[in-house]
Amino acid sequence: MPHTSDVLTVERDGHVATLWLDNPDRRNALGPAFWVDLPVMMDELSDDEDVRAVVVAARGPAFTVGLDLKTMGSAVSGGGAGGAGKASEAARRTVARREIKRMQASVTAVADCPKPVVAAVHGWCIGGGVDLITACDIRLAAADATFSVRETKIAIVADLGTLQRLPGIVGRGHVAELAYTGKDVSAERAAEMGLVNHVLPDAETCHKAAHELAAEIAANSPLAVQGTKAVVRASDGSSVADGLDYVSVWNSAFLQSNDLTEAFSAFMEKRPPRFTGQ
Repeated sequence: MPHTSDVLTVERDGHVATLWLDNPDRRNALGPAFWVDLPVMMDELSDDEDVRAVVVAARGPAFTVGLDLKTMGSAVSGGGAGGAGKASEAARRTVARREIKRMQASVTAVADCPKPVVAAVHGWCIGGGVDLITACDIRLAAADATFSVRETKIAIVADLGTLQRLPGIVGRGHVAELAYTGKDVSAERAAEMGLVNHVLPDAETCHKAAHELAAEIAANSPLAVQGTKAVVRASDGSSVADGLDYVSVWNSAFLQSNDLTEAFSAFMEKRPPRFTGQ
């Protein structure tokens, strides 16, 4: 049976799955259930051969207001180890690091999805929300979206992936400005930086555009799309020569497929291809 969650839901439409942040009463604050359920549900989507692309979107007035400090504050600070009288400082810090690593792994489950992941952002996208969308491959925003790498304003160093993934998206100068100031950034400014690909008029239009983009991706050969994602990821931080060597090995192993035959047949017969991922 598929995993169920109180704060996340999944909808499937053809070869596209939408993972909804679905705790609108809390403005999708990222509490304990989110960090437990996200990797489980992303792993299910990763393993589902019928799913070829994933959209991450949110219900309610905000994408997410970030970490739920009411429920997660003590765990992140190491308070869950029992306090100074019951556990040593080393023990409490070990607990804090273990909790941070667990949350990092939750976000990384999005980045590790072999299928392309499209984020559709509206309203607030704060702190952990930026960690989440930088783990996605493509980001779209509604005009009302506001982004903030907020951690320095609450005396935290962002530790769930933004500082590692964002430089590859917007460049180090923009990362420094966003992370050092903790300022709010509009959708328009986010597009200028390259954080989002497109800005749509409202949340509904943004969600529709993200689904249409995911469906366009899903219409292509899943073998080729997932191979392309794997090659792009393997090329991060590599030389051009190493990247070219990697893709030569990849295509030597995976080029000969039924999808390739179908692509040629469809071209010759002047019809849309019907890819099966075989």
